[in-house]
Order: sequence, then structure tokens, then C-alpha cells
Amino acid sequence: MPYRPPESLGGPDETASMARPGYLMLPAIALIGRPNVGKSTLFNRLIGQNRAITHDRPGVTRDRMYGEVRRAERPFRVVDTGGIALDTAGAPGIGPDGIRGFEAEIMSQAQEALQEAEAVVLVLDGRDGLLPLDKQLADLLRQSGKPVIGAVNKVDGEEQEDLLAPEFHALGLDIIPVSASHGHNFNVLLAAMEGLLPEEGDEDSAPEDRSELRLALLGKPNAGKSSLINALAGETRMIVSEMPGTTRDSIDVTITAGDGRKYTFVDTAGIRRRSKITDSLERYTVHAALTSSKKAQVTVLVLDGEEGVSQQDKRLISLLDREKTPFLVAVNKIDLAPKGAMPEIRKNFAHALSICSHVPVLYISALKGKNINAILPAALALWEECGMRVPTGQLNRAMSEALAKHQPPVVKGRRAKFYYMTQSGVRPPTFVMFVNDPARVKPSYLRYLEKRLRKLFGLDTAPMRVLLRESGQDDSRRRGKSKRKGKK
Repeated sequence: MPYRPPESLGGPDETASMARPGYLMLPAIALIGRPNVGKSTLFNRLIGQNRAITHDRPGVTRDRMYGEVRRAERPFRVVDTGGIALDTAGAPGIGPDGIRGFEAEIMSQAQEALQEAEAVVLVLDGRDGLLPLDKQLADLLRQSGKPVIGAVNKVDGEEQEDLLAPEFHALGLDIIPVSASHGHNFNVLLAAMEGLLPEEGDEDSAPEDRSELRLALLGKPNAGKSSLINALAGETRMIVSEMPGTTRDSIDVTITAGDGRKYTFVDTAGIRRRSKITDSLERYTVHAALTSSKKAQVTVLVLDGEEGVSQQDKRLISLLDREKTPFLVAVNKIDLAPKGAMPEIRKNFAHALSICSHVPVLYISALKGKNINAILPAALALWEECGMRVPTGQLNRAMSEALAKHQPPVVKGRRAKFYYMTQSGVRPPTFVMFVNDPARVKPSYLRYLEKRLRKLFGLDTAPMRVLLRESGQDDSRRRGKSKRKGKK
């Protein structure tokens, strides 16, 4: 998205009054301020979760992040934004002079958050005191016409209020001294924020539908995860850059498909090899990415079609397969493939995924929008398949058919005996086979059984567990025969 000058922050916009497709949400309040004033810490306290990454380093938050505040009498959304850091030294008035790195994109994300929000909390740093940029931001926020209050953060107790807060009244805002870290005056701020909300009864105040499908995007840095979310959402929800590591927090983006079903995408930080991670902040972001994958219902592993399958990609595939995570693979950037190269690309990815050949593979271009509409139906079909239950009678007929087609191998002079089979769970579908001696069943034969059962049950894309349990049927039969022989 091209940079818009700060004079337009929250100003008139032709699309501002239009209903955003894909968002039927609670009213929102945006947190805006300079870098490192504690917006993410305040965001985490408001939602009661450690969702946003907090770090002493300025500029950790870049994309806007949404969360629900359920601790107030009336629920609402809160939007965390990146710190706005304009270098206006030597420039009269307000302007974009000196914007570096991601600062223009962060400003754009803050603009989007402000347009969506019903009100704003300007977060200030009581320890730094009132700075010129705070005054500029207060002026810009007033121009937006949205209700604004000032939260002077890092005031760790009542004894510090008279020392740290008075100078901020020069902004002409209602000022509330708080400590996001220690909770000082938190309930006062919460009540003030609730007072900024519009009257109840608006469509935008309807509670969110809890039936949406959650999808985590996983992959190496710069594979195109954020670009894919922007393409699916139809708007610039994520900052996109050729610089790896742009996304740091795990960001939730909810969209509504044409069928009315809601999908929440969780964009995550790119995952590099552990040996290459030397920065403490990156360790936090990688941990957050893997945690998000475990909490999501379906994971979309985004791979770079231009680079091919790297060792790190193979590690992620192996991890997801070992954890029996429902996932599909989106091979991105196929628009960059040379003419006639797609058959070889498909062959290479099929070979890399041979350890879990059931996983759906989609070849897409997030930049060009090619085949991205296939992702949501594939994810939904995968999740529904994960909930499949097979009647016990059908299970045992399938087991008998598989055993008749290919008997278990002889191990230590004997074959394993299979007695019966049952389904013990779903998501993923889990099947338990009872045998006389699980040690006599080779891993290769267990893989054969899984493939055969997949074909018979129609489990084409879902992960599947086949477990072996020892049964005492042979022992009881031998004991019965011994007793009969003794009587004779």
C-alpha cells in the first residue's frame, strides 16, 4: 500500500462508511502511540492473554492485532498497532520527512485501525514525559473526529501520579495514569474505554460467530504468508516486504467467504533453522508461530515455489506429520516459474511430501491471485474429514479385507494375529487394532494398513493414527486348552 501523509490519518475516506466484507464484529477501540510506550503490554492485559509479543526493543509490533475485551460489562474489541515514529526534526509542522524502514507501513496500518475503530486510546509514556510527537499524534487523532482519551503508562502507583502525569493535561485530553505491567488504575481505564463505545443496537456490535474455522499460516521467512492473507482478505491487512522477518506477532485476520462461513487466519513469523536464531526476539516469534499452529484447526504450510523444498521445509513437514496436524501445502510464487517448469516443480514437491502423501498440495500465486480461491474449500473439506466416524462393523470388515489382501509378515517364526479394530477418537481419526503381539508388526506393515484403510474409508486428506494394543485372547485360549487336557 502506498504511503499516505499523516494529514490523512483518520480523515475522510470513500470506503470508510462502507461495511467491510468479512467483518461482523464488536465495536473497536484502537491503541495508538509512539514506539515502546507499552501498547502491546496494555493490549495483553485488556484481553487477558499474552497474545502480543512484548520486548524492550522499539518497533516489535508492526501489523495491527485484534483481541476481545470480555472483562468489561459490555464486550468490545481492542486493536494493537505499531509504534508511530516520525522523524520531524528540522521540518516545520507535521510531515512524513525522515520515515525509514517499516515506519511508513506501520503508519498505514495505524490509519486502517483508526478508520475501523469507534474510539482511540493514545498511549503515552509517563517516564519519558510529554514529547513533541505525542502532541502531534494528539492533534492528528482529534482531526479524525473519533473520541480520544490519553493513557499515561508506566505510572506504577498512586504515589507517582502527581509526579508523572500532570504535564500530559496540556494535550487537552482526558488523562488516566495507568500501569499496564502492574495493573494500576486498570479498572478506571477499562470503564473509560467502555464509555467511549457507541450506543448498543448497532449491527457492528453483534457478537462474533464462534463457528469459524481457524487456520494457521506456517513457513519460512519471506515465503509469502502475509501476501496470501492480504489476497484472501481483499485488503492490505499485513505489512509485506522483501525483507525476511517482517511479521513478528501471530496476527488474526477474519474473513467471510461467499458461502457466509467465517475463516480466521493466523499469520505467523517465519521459522528459520534453530542454529540460525541468535536474536532473543526471534526466539519469541518462532515459539509463538509453533504455538499458533497447535491451536489452529488447520495449518496452511506456505512454501516458496521459486526456491523449491529446503531442509527447513522438510523439517516443518516432518513436524506437522509427526504431530498429526491437519495441514495442506500452498506452493506460492508459481507466477515466477519459467515456462514449462511446472511438471518438474510438481515432481519435486511430490517427492518431498512422500512421507505424508495424503496432504493436499495447491500451487498458487498470492501476488497474482492465482488458485487462491481453492484454499478455503480445501481447508474446510480437510477439517470435516478429520471428524469422520466409521461404524465398528465396517471397521472390522475393512481390517479383514486388508489382512486377506496382504498377510502380516513372519517375525521370529510367527505372524501377528489381529483380533478386532475400533475407532477411539476423531480429529485426527484414531483407530486401535488389537493384536496378540504388537512387537511382531513391522512399521512397514503398519504403513500398509494405514494406506489400505485410507482407501477403504475414503480418508483422502486427513491425518490418521493407527495404534496397536496387545490383546490377551491367545493366552485365555491356551489356558482353556490346558484345562481341557488336564480333565482328560
